[in-house]
Amino acid sequence: MATTKLTLSIDKATVDFGKKYAEKKHTSLSKLVQSYLQSISEIEAKQLPVKPKKNYPQWIKDLTLSEKPTPDFDHKAEYGKHIEEKYGL
Repeated sequence: MATTKLTLSIDKATVDFGKKYAEKKHTSLSKLVQSYLQSISEIEAKQLPVKPKKNYPQWIKDLTLSEKPTPDFDHKAEYGKHIEEKYGL
């Protein structure tokens, strides 16, 4: 993962505390800040509202054969069979 340099303005007491805490945890202050921001990101991602399913007309729903594709279905082979039948190759 690529890293980017960042300059932060934080009061000295907080920086000193952060450095001591990072030393106790055998890590760097940068990694502590990164870990904290990642945890916030993960929490936010979980709290994002789920997109509601689109309300398609019934005639479109009737065209759908299944909700999820079959994992062992070989689309290329089936298309090849169709082409052979259609054009007699």
